[in-house]
Amino acid sequence: MIEVYIDGASKGNPGPSGAGVFIKGIPQPVQLSMPLGIMSNHEAECRSLLIALQYCLEHNFKVVSFRTDSQLVERALEKQYVKNKNFLPLLEEAFRLVEQFDLFFIKWIPSSQNKVADELARRAILQNEQR
Repeated sequence: MIEVYIDGASKGNPGPSGAGVFIKGIPQPVQLSMPLGIMSNHEAECRSLLIALQYCLEHNFKVVSFRTDSQLVERALEKQYVKNKNFLPLLEEAFRLVEQFDLFFIKWIPSSQNKVADELARRAILQNEQR
């Protein structure tokens, strides 16, 4: 099964933000570091999920297990609910993408187990600042 580690980060809240995605369980692991512009940390976490979902679908990865250190993202997908209505369009987009997988799991993990995705997200913040 393909394992997808995601993380979003912001320097300030809101501030310059980035998404990190690390995919393993494939012959050549993938590392994505995407600058996101100015947004909140929670929005960056949600955006990292969408980026990873889209990447997996574009590459025909249909059986995936996602890992995140964001309880907001994990709970929103598991309970299909967000308190902050600003995140509702992001959650709806995530559900639309998740429906296209044959098998999709998401699991919360501690930050200590998500270091690669975290580093990729932090690297993306710097890419914002270099623009």
